[in-house]
Amino acid sequence: MEVLTIILTVLEVIASVVLIVVVLLQSGKEAGLSGALSGKNETYLSKNKKGNLDKMLASATKWIALAWVLLTLSLSLL
Repeated sequence: MEVLTIILTVLEVIASVVLIVVVLLQSGKEAGLSGALSGKNETYLSKNKKGNLDKMLASATKWIALAWVLLTLSLSLL
């Protein structure tokens, strides 16, 4: 049982680090007021380039977070 706890703990640490990295790689949704004041606007083509990566990162965030929750629950039951 102790070996299983160690394996699950290591997997949870890895999932935590990967989740942090994936969240930090995502771009912000809106520039907000600062973007409006600075005149920074994005063209249609530049939005589409980031769109596929953002969709992939959002999907990865959901699955990694689900794995993290399941690992946490399984560790709490041991």
